[in-house]
Parts: sequence; structure tokens; C-alpha cells
Amino acid sequence: MSTESTPMVQPYAARLTIDHPERLDRLTTAFRLFMIIPIAIVIGVLTSGTTQTVYQRSGEVVRSSSGGISAGLFTATLLMILFRQRYPRWWFDFALQLTRFSTRVGAYFLLLTDQYPSTVEEQSVHLELDYPDAQRDLNRWLPLVKWLLVIPHLLVLVVLAIGALVAVVIAWFAILFTGRYPRGLFDYVVGVNRWGLRVQAYAFLLLTDRYPPFSLN
Repeated sequence: MSTESTPMVQPYAARLTIDHPERLDRLTTAFRLFMIIPIAIVIGVLTSGTTQTVYQRSGEVVRSSSGGISAGLFTATLLMILFRQRYPRWWFDFALQLTRFSTRVGAYFLLLTDQYPSTVEEQSVHLELDYPDAQRDLNRWLPLVKWLLVIPHLLVLVVLAIGALVAVVIAWFAILFTGRYPRGLFDYVVGVNRWGLRVQAYAFLLLTDRYPPFSLN
């Protein structure tokens, strides 16, 4: 009698699961666009850039822009990997917590949870990122072209995001009438977010050199 061993599939460096709620509050769902405004301002301040306009004596208008924390973190991490082959742990910890927070805000906006996004607690959104060994696991030159390599993913994600938006609108009506988020729609929306997270981890957080799979699972 012979036995065949099933090869173990190594988990990807970025993982996301969201607990499917049994019931959702109809009232907060109905006014979600208004309720999310305060926390959306917070995440916007953290991630968006700024533009400064200067009027010179000659009458010329000069504008300067900055990319915000996310862009700065990406640039600093790229340079650190490129020239020092290091990924400072405190940079990783900050990127992890910022990604978790922004994902909680996104999950609330997409009606995946009734829990108002916490800046600290995990709540029903479970996101994990693996800390890389920069010298062993990361090619120092690859971050220069990762943005180019993920273009196929970005094109697919645009289409998937449109589908997710339609799914959320349908779910909004379903919750108003039944108090439930249809499981198929829920899994699809979470899957699109999971796909996007893997692309983010590969091309922008620079946590792994393993190419993201084309999968919602």
C-alpha cells in the first residue's frame, strides 16, 4: 500500500480574513456614507499628500506637492533595501498597523462589518504581514521594477473593483431588507481586498519577492 504526500503550500506573506457577520444593523448601514466621514478624514490625513502654493513677486505661481506618509514609507524602504539590504523593524511595524487600520476603515465602508473602525483593536478584520529577512529573502534590485511587474494585476483589479462596487450596492439593499450580507457577495468583496493586499505587499510595501497569485482565495 503506497501513500502519496501532498506538498505543503507556503502561505503568502500577506493574509486577510474578515469574519462574516450573522446580522448587520440596518440603520447604520443606511447612513454608512455619513458615519464614515470622521474616520475617513483621519485615514486621509495619514495617507494623503499635501500641496503648497507660493505666489512670487513676479506673479508666478509655484506649487509643490508631497506624497504623504505612504509614498514616503515606500521610497525610504526601497532605498534602504537597495543600498543597505535592510528592512527596519519599526518601519515594518508602522506599515503593518497603518495597513490594518486602513483595511478596517475599508471594511466598514464596504459594509463588511458594523464595528466602527478602531485605531488599536483588531475587531473582525484579521490582517497579517510577514516580516522579511531583507538580506536572505529580498532581491535588492527588484523593488525598482515591481511596480511594472504588477501592471497585469492592477488591470485585473480595476475590473474586480468595479464588480465589488456593484456587489456592495446590492448588499446595501439586501441588508436594509433582511439585515444580512449575502455570503457569496461578502466572500467576493473580501477576496478582492485580499488580492489587492497581496499586490500592495509585493509592489509597494516591498515585503516579499514572491509574485502575487491571481486569486481571490
